[in-house]
Amino acid sequence: MALEEHRIPEAPEAMYYIPDFISQDEEQSILHSIPDGKWISLSKRRLQAVPARLSATNTLLAAPLPPWLLEPIVPRFRPLGLFRDAPHGVNHCLINEYLPGQGIMPHEDGAAYHPVVATVSLGGALVLDVTAKPSSRPPDGHNGPLARPTWRVLQEPRSLLLTTADAYTETLHGIAEITEDTDLGPTTIANWGQLGDMQHFQDNGGRNTRSTRISLTYRDVKKVSSIGSRLFGKPKS
Repeated sequence: MALEEHRIPEAPEAMYYIPDFISQDEEQSILHSIPDGKWISLSKRRLQAVPARLSATNTLLAAPLPPWLLEPIVPRFRPLGLFRDAPHGVNHCLINEYLPGQGIMPHEDGAAYHPVVATVSLGGALVLDVTAKPSSRPPDGHNGPLARPTWRVLQEPRSLLLTTADAYTETLHGIAEITEDTDLGPTTIANWGQLGDMQHFQDNGGRNTRSTRISLTYRDVKKVSSIGSRLFGKPKS
């Protein structure tokens, strides 16, 4: 499988989308494997950080990922060349749960991670809003705020979204706090032509009624310690 075949042409360079990256049976197996007692509740979502949350110095205490987070997903990264240049390969997974109406403000993942993010979606579909970072200085002769390019990426259940290179370092991404995504079509969704089931959204009049969606976000944390918890300060929120 050549990664370039899956590049999103209408999005920032180095964003890729692969529908049906896992099967329905694999999706259900992973969902049933997520431990119910380890959720951390935030104001707009809940999450699990595996194997652990990062310290105040963005350090990860080295520990293996559990088999249910590795198989079958991580072996499928290798033919795509994902994390090939990462210092540790995949060593961290953030599990986020979004109920209908929940979301997250535009943000960046930052320098704590190698600039590759692989997100597998489970459960419901939703639109990810991707926005170019504000320019540090406006063009000569320009006064007032600049319009920033924005892209909408529709993440289907069982899909894989990859954000790498400039798409990682030069954009922000967020999820609107709504119960329904609207205006879904070839001129509004950057990866429309790559969807596994665009007909489903067409039949619904270009709408997606949100249901519970869980994302598995795989990364490589740059700073890793095997010494122990004495290195850890207050965990990141």
